[in-house]
Amino acid sequence: MKRLLTLPLFILLFLCSPLASALDLTFKQVAPGIYASIGELGLRTYENEGMNGNAGFIVTEAGVVVVDSGSSYQVAQKIHAAIRQVTQQPVKYVINTGGQDHRWLGNGYFKAQGAEIIAHTRAVADMAERGDMQMNGLKGELKEKFAGTDAVLPTRTFDQELALNLGGRDIRILHFQPAHTPGDSVVWLPKEGVLFSGDIVFVDRLLGVLPFSNTSGWLASFESMVKLQPRLIVPGHGEVCDLAKARRETADYLRLLLDHMVKAVNQGKDLQTAIDSLDQSAFAKLPNYELLKGGNANRVYLEAESL
Repeated sequence: MKRLLTLPLFILLFLCSPLASALDLTFKQVAPGIYASIGELGLRTYENEGMNGNAGFIVTEAGVVVVDSGSSYQVAQKIHAAIRQVTQQPVKYVINTGGQDHRWLGNGYFKAQGAEIIAHTRAVADMAERGDMQMNGLKGELKEKFAGTDAVLPTRTFDQELALNLGGRDIRILHFQPAHTPGDSVVWLPKEGVLFSGDIVFVDRLLGVLPFSNTSGWLASFESMVKLQPRLIVPGHGEVCDLAKARRETADYLRLLLDHMVKAVNQGKDLQTAIDSLDQSAFAKLPNYELLKGGNANRVYLEAESL
């Protein structure tokens, strides 16, 4: 009898253990037939399955378009499960908005479902170059939750713009310049005024300037995006927002970094002096500020040296 009584307790402990924790991907409708999932604002963790960025999908009468396939095969399965709560239409296309792991490592799942995978040519090159590093990093962090994941590259590329017309939806994929990553792209629905910005826009947290980021290109891409005059932006990170918020928390910060560091380089200031004289405090309330501010300043100074 004692053995039988301990079984439910064992099951309860297992279900409450970290091994049983599961990512809850919730998609909200931001416009008719257009859905977005908002990722966590912190780092990639076992609990969030590496999915600390946003993803989305677009429902049409002829099929579904997925915007970013997630950080793993299993996350992609969860994205598909969320889609099936809305529609039984098949996934026709997957668009990777950049080369970060959470934008494309779920490609293998959707390719197996028959979807065509699309990304900019520079994004594909970025994935090919950094894919092994990303795979190894997430494999160590996610453990069994990373099972089944392979670095599956997109099957269709474009250089500047690719237009899709599916089930009456006009969907345009645009690349402006290298930004947060070399192949960052946006997904634009002109009729609805909705833009999936990928990592060209960060809100609700401090953005990260990475060793392969291009701050001047990022700013130029932001201004090209502004010309579209989107009504709603689904950013790469943070809640759905408008252009004003996107400018305050992305473009204004990038402009602060770049202008300061270009001036410092032109004045012959060394790296440490340039960093010490940079006032980033206007952005101090954003999550990840302490973690990222130093690296951001450092990398933009190195970029300014080459301008």
